[in-house]
Amino acid sequence: MYLPAPPLEPLSGIEWTLPSQYATLDGDRLVVEVPESAYGADAVASAELPTGVFEGASGFTMSVVALGKGIRSPQKSYLGLKFQLRCEDTSTGETGWPNCKGRTGDFGPETIVNEAFCEGMRPDKVTLQLGLQGTSGRVEFDLSTLRFAKSKGLFRRINEDYIVRYPDNDQPRRGCMLPGRPTTEDDIETLASWGATMARFQITRNWSAVGDNQDLGEFSAWVDSRLDNLEDVLRWAAERGMKICVDLHVTPGGRGSDREHAMFRDERFADAFVETWRRIAARCAPIVQTLGPVIYGYDLVNEPVQRGRAPIDYWTLQRRAAEAIREIDPATPIVVESNDWDSPAAFSYLSPLAMDNVIYQVHCYVPHPFTHQGVAKRPREENGRPIAWPDPAKGWDREFLRRKLAPVVEFQKRHRCRIYVGEFSAAAWAQGADAYLSDCISLFEELGWDWTYHAFRESPVWDVEKVGPRIPEMVPAESDTSRKRALLDGFAGRIE
Repeated sequence: MYLPAPPLEPLSGIEWTLPSQYATLDGDRLVVEVPESAYGADAVASAELPTGVFEGASGFTMSVVALGKGIRSPQKSYLGLKFQLRCEDTSTGETGWPNCKGRTGDFGPETIVNEAFCEGMRPDKVTLQLGLQGTSGRVEFDLSTLRFAKSKGLFRRINEDYIVRYPDNDQPRRGCMLPGRPTTEDDIETLASWGATMARFQITRNWSAVGDNQDLGEFSAWVDSRLDNLEDVLRWAAERGMKICVDLHVTPGGRGSDREHAMFRDERFADAFVETWRRIAARCAPIVQTLGPVIYGYDLVNEPVQRGRAPIDYWTLQRRAAEAIREIDPATPIVVESNDWDSPAAFSYLSPLAMDNVIYQVHCYVPHPFTHQGVAKRPREENGRPIAWPDPAKGWDREFLRRKLAPVVEFQKRHRCRIYVGEFSAAAWAQGADAYLSDCISLFEELGWDWTYHAFRESPVWDVEKVGPRIPEMVPAESDTSRKRALLDGFAGRIE
């Protein structure tokens, strides 16, 4: 599935800015050393790259020779060794932070690589960052070995003219993502009373943990316990005319420090992933035969992340799982997600499976500075102003969403496939969150897409039944929130 790696060229003639301490630059030798006593410090050297470095590119590959000694594991997965680009679109405030695969302990000297995509951005300010952040230890970079190349992407497209066929013309479905806890009949009854016609059932735990879900026997037993709840949910949904999307939200092996799925680099976890789907299909197929087509689709992997070349790619592993499911349940749809957190931009290089009755899912959290403001310490203000929707100065409006979703629309038209927006949302406290939801729903409806709001009675950040300025202070609302009213209007088809 991979395109050939582009030839790398020397990257020189750039000016470095050093942190106030812990870093020295002697000719081409950059040394960053953070003592144990300063564990957690930020010691990152930076250099702004020439304007237009990404012009006409879909991504980049860069490399440098480095030597590490005694680098401790960081407290957060996105911290640690930095061979990173900070990419910013100054017109919208969108940023990306592609980094190399994390390293700890001792290594090298060896060539480390950072290979990534622009994720739909057109950054006009790009800063290269080298060093250590949120950890301690020593790293030496040989700047004379720094290499860079634009790329046309990592993945080769196949099945480019495949037209997806479906056995029926099921009406567009609207709903919510269910909570990570066991779902109750009251949850399903409430959603049905709101007018929802589908829900996304999460098989999830410790979603953001690094190195979790690696005991395969225990993982298998836990999945079985979630399927016990799913059996009840399917029955309750069928009684109310709803459908359920079965979402494997965490995978065998979990995620690494770079948030990439471990199963892309370890065949044990990849095989366990395919086997997990065999077991899910074996449990669900008899229920479908009894209740009818209550399952909207088997959602293979939530928000796949593959940063660079790996022994097993995100697309091929989904294909393997889909083929295993079809051996057991040939009738229920398969749901495939794009790379890069199921981003709209990743549809530009997504290939369809050579398989009918496959639904393609996208998540819509754009612009991220707005939707996730105040989440995980992200700022709620920019230049002293609230981050609001819409924002004419930034071009943030319904047409902005249309432009960001254009790769999905193009994919849909090319393959005549069904599109499902599995997640979209905005933080409860975001100024204009209700207008954002209405704009999203209006566009999804115009395009004929299925959608589920993220999320029903899950984190208070997204809960439309709660209000408050921050998570610890979120309380049940005394009346319908404006976000809930937008959702109810969407379920009722009142948003144009």
